[in-house]
Amino acid sequence: MDLFDKTRSDIGPLGQYSVFHGYFTFPKLEGELGSRMKFMGKERIVWSVNNYLGLGNHPEVRKVDGEASQDWGLAYPMGSRMMSGESSHHERLERELAEFVQKKEAMLLNFGYQGIMSLIDAILDRQDVVVYDKDCHACIYDGIRMHVGRRLSFGHNDISSLERQLERAEKFAEKTGGGILVISEGVFGMRGEQGKLKEIVALKEKYSFRLLVDDAHGFGTLGATGAGAGEEQGVQEHIDLYFSTFAKSMASIGAFVAGDPDVIKYLRYNTRSQIFAKSIPMPIIMGVLKRLELIKGNTEFKDQLWRNVRMLQDGLKENGFDIGNTNSCVTPVYMKGTPLEAGAMVKDLRENYDVFCSVVLYPVVPKEVILLRLIPTAAHTIEDIELTIHAFSEVARKLKAGEYDGTQGQNLMN
Repeated sequence: MDLFDKTRSDIGPLGQYSVFHGYFTFPKLEGELGSRMKFMGKERIVWSVNNYLGLGNHPEVRKVDGEASQDWGLAYPMGSRMMSGESSHHERLERELAEFVQKKEAMLLNFGYQGIMSLIDAILDRQDVVVYDKDCHACIYDGIRMHVGRRLSFGHNDISSLERQLERAEKFAEKTGGGILVISEGVFGMRGEQGKLKEIVALKEKYSFRLLVDDAHGFGTLGATGAGAGEEQGVQEHIDLYFSTFAKSMASIGAFVAGDPDVIKYLRYNTRSQIFAKSIPMPIIMGVLKRLELIKGNTEFKDQLWRNVRMLQDGLKENGFDIGNTNSCVTPVYMKGTPLEAGAMVKDLRENYDVFCSVVLYPVVPKEVILLRLIPTAAHTIEDIELTIHAFSEVARKLKAGEYDGTQGQNLMN
């Protein structure tokens, strides 16, 4: 058999949606980054961009991004940081990030997805046990797949399930002489629920483990200073490894991990995706430094974000929508219907109400459940929110009346 035969016979679980390429998959949002962008040549209200604090198109940020590109170009520094790609600006950003998230030291990572995979790979060996929330992001799953030791999952935010797995983990660790790593998220990005970090931390009194938290959606949006879900729940100091990305609140690219100096030193010399990869380009570093400067000691952006979050979430609930148990900015809207009805409804939202949002279907959610995922930002306006709630009310009425039938669903691209 030719290795490539499978690419034609089975395109994979997501590949089945390739017939919608350019519309539901790989859509092009064009124009200035903001709450309104062009999709297929027409302006839409966009709820699918994680520009939480509205910094992506902030004039001071754009100015520094542009000037840094002029001053440094995209090539410098060349090589990996270990060999030839270090700079005082990279070090400065690490110090400021560590201070911001209330840790002693931090390490930059070229990419969030790749970075956390490599962290998990670096910190675990075959004697260790990893215990993780079953709803963790794909990047965590891919990191765990590389672990050759024992892997145990616990029910999503289910502390009783976690405790049962910790009991098992301790028995395994006693036999192997290894340690235990628990992994959760600050905010679970699909449904918007914060991880139960306070309850997880409380188990440290009974069990011996270290805690890694992926706070991609909490960094910059939660906590009194924006230091994230740990600060929000009063347990930031008890998170052993704090990870976040620049791809959301910072509206950039890259990531970082923060913790105790000896652990970060170990990771610097053992995280393969950083040792054997080029250093982050200087314009990215200078741009993130500027973004961090804007939010340190200044809650203006976060306050505006949460005004919009409350208006959107309260408005949806007042109009009878189920937004689940979200206690973050991520705003899921749950409806009942088939995948064909979901497709027809989302197309109606985009084409007739100029609202662009993402749709999530089975197997991510149960069959007959439609999840419309909204990401409010500081850049959204009152008008954006009011028009969107009106649009949702209209399409929900149509869905209930059976107007999004199979015929419409079969002709989604027409």
